[in-house]
Amino acid sequence: MSNEHDRCQEFCVDAKALAAAEKKMPDQATLNRLSRMFGAFGDANRLKIMLAVADQDLCVCELGELLGMSAPAVSHHLRRLKDLSLVKTRRQGKLVYYSLDDQHIRDLLLIGQAHLQHSS
Repeated sequence: MSNEHDRCQEFCVDAKALAAAEKKMPDQATLNRLSRMFGAFGDANRLKIMLAVADQDLCVCELGELLGMSAPAVSHHLRRLKDLSLVKTRRQGKLVYYSLDDQHIRDLLLIGQAHLQHSS
C-alpha cells in the first residue's frame, strides 16, 4: 500500500534532472548483464557459496560438506557463478578450487552486510 507521503501530489518533470538521469543510464545489454549478476545474489545457496569462498579457496567437496548439498548441486551453482564471472577456478593436481573472481565481488558482499547492520 502506498503512503500519500511516498508520491508527488502533482505531476512535474525537471528536464535537467531527467536528462542527467538518462545520460547515466547504461545500455540495455549492460542492464541485462547487471540484472543476471545481481540475480545470483538473490539465491541463498549461491550467496552462501560466495561467502564461503570470499576469504579462502574451497573445492566442490568442501562446499558440499559445508552447505549440506550434493556435489552435483554445488557444481550447478558454481557453474552459474562462474558464467557470471563471480567466481574463478584454480586447479591443483586433481582438485579444482573456487574463489571469488575479484575484489569487487568481495566488496559487494561486505557492503551488503554493512547495509543490513546499518538498517537494523
